[in-house]
Amino acid sequence: MWSKEQIHLSNQKKVLEVNAMNIVRVRNVEKSFGDRTVLRNITFDIQSHDRIGLVGLNGAGKTTLANVIYGKTAPDKGTIETGKQQLKVGYLLQSVDYQVHDYVQEDVSSDFLELASELGLKQVHSWEQDRFSHLSGGEKLKMALAHIWASYPDILILDEPTNHLDFQGVQWLIEQLHQYKGTVILISHDRYFLDQTITKVFELEDGKLTIYDGNYSAYRTEKKKRYEDQLHQYETQQKHKARIESQVANLQQWAGKAHRTMREQEGFKEYHGVRAKKIDRAVKSKMKRLSMELEKHKVEKPAEEKKVRFQFDASGRRGRRIIEAKKLTKTFGSRPLFQGSHFYIGHGERIGLIGANGSGKTTFINMLLGKEPLTSGELWKSDSLKIAYLSQDVADMPSTKSPIEALDLTGKEEMFQARTILANMGMKEDVLNQPIETLSLGERTRVKLTAMLIREHDFLILDEPTNHLDLPSREQLEETLAEFAGTMLIVSHDYYFLNGLCDKLLIIEDGIIKRVEMNLEQYEAKKKQPAVSDEQEKEERLLLLETEISAVIGELSLLTPGSEKYRELDAKFLALSKEKRGLSAND
Repeated sequence: MWSKEQIHLSNQKKVLEVNAMNIVRVRNVEKSFGDRTVLRNITFDIQSHDRIGLVGLNGAGKTTLANVIYGKTAPDKGTIETGKQQLKVGYLLQSVDYQVHDYVQEDVSSDFLELASELGLKQVHSWEQDRFSHLSGGEKLKMALAHIWASYPDILILDEPTNHLDFQGVQWLIEQLHQYKGTVILISHDRYFLDQTITKVFELEDGKLTIYDGNYSAYRTEKKKRYEDQLHQYETQQKHKARIESQVANLQQWAGKAHRTMREQEGFKEYHGVRAKKIDRAVKSKMKRLSMELEKHKVEKPAEEKKVRFQFDASGRRGRRIIEAKKLTKTFGSRPLFQGSHFYIGHGERIGLIGANGSGKTTFINMLLGKEPLTSGELWKSDSLKIAYLSQDVADMPSTKSPIEALDLTGKEEMFQARTILANMGMKEDVLNQPIETLSLGERTRVKLTAMLIREHDFLILDEPTNHLDLPSREQLEETLAEFAGTMLIVSHDYYFLNGLCDKLLIIEDGIIKRVEMNLEQYEAKKKQPAVSDEQEKEERLLLLETEISAVIGELSLLTPGSEKYRELDAKFLALSKEKRGLSAND
């Protein structure tokens, strides 16, 4: 529990004063920026205790709608009414550029300090001024969260609250939202976080709002079902329309023939004239009925969900190990980040790098990139390794250059490829020549991704690659990375993204970087299990080695001695056998 019992009771009493049903009524709201309409005739109610996830593509208007609810942005049309005269709204902005030192000066209440401590910010009140100028993004966000939460609002609006939180911080936030008695509106691209926290989805698409019940996974299932149902109705109606139009075409052909016969055969003029008029009336009647039917029951063709296409290439083959650390140590002054660490990364592996905020993840990445020196130990890298690095910082881009200029393209083929990738990621042509400083955070991330994708690499280092990407882009990037043949090292607080891609982990914990042969879900589950003895661990490892050795022997039996694949497996067999002998010798 993150606050004192009496504070919870006081907060609950405040919330109960709010209308038990609708606390916000939004009717026929419209909002435009220049020629671009962001919100089109939006109508909805927000009820007390609602848990709403506000989703949509980047630029769909999520933050605009949040600002309208908050009162920061006035709508062009429509009304917003509250069920309480002074509804208190706590709003966490997406940017983490908060004036955190002001929080400590203005808010030194025990509630704030306790919340900050729960988030891992110990003894905030005693920090020196210099400490506030060296806060990480996660620390800034935690400070802002503590400040907003300590005000006990009736409605919480959180815009991308998990972007800079470590897994401990995300879990803390999930637990507190479960305990919070007020209304919550979340703008987030973190699917795991949304699944754990919301019970309703507000989807913004083409300026229109659609409401779904359930969490994010339920929303995706229902959205797919609605799409398939609408597509089936549309196709059925199109077949019916085509059948009527075919009948009309035949009638028109017959009518034309009757009119010609009437003119050519004088004696049958009256007969053919009557026949032609009947057919004309039938044509008009069928077209009128079809027009009325389409006007009354017309089914629009459902818009296909935007597909983002990413392209990667992993050329060449590498040895079994492309990176190896021995006794790796890094300290800053007297403060050690990690020390005496042994681990390796093999070609084609997908490894997640995890650790608490401030544990040294970014420092380790910079060491891999050669930007940060080692304190002691070794960090070997294959000389032929082609590394692509996507940092989480989008503020390091040339603000006055356009995306095309910033990409520094050298030929027509690269230019065409870059424009294609940007278009597939939803970047419109007119944006490509605007200064980067005018782009959204999501658009800047797309430019950085494009810079990485247009060149060939075999080792991708991705530091929070899904930050600022909308949900369809996250899912498509995940699908594409799953097909990448090279090596990946990924830092991400997106649980689903990391767990779905990485089957191995490098964990920075207790001052050591250690390699773990399991995915995030398995690792989290193992942490909750009772600790096993060294003997049990050894037995488990021996059983695993037996299985791996049997599998290698089976593969070797099917290969020709002397081939490259045979040599790789033979080396693996020798290494496994050596490890097995070492463990058995200690019995």
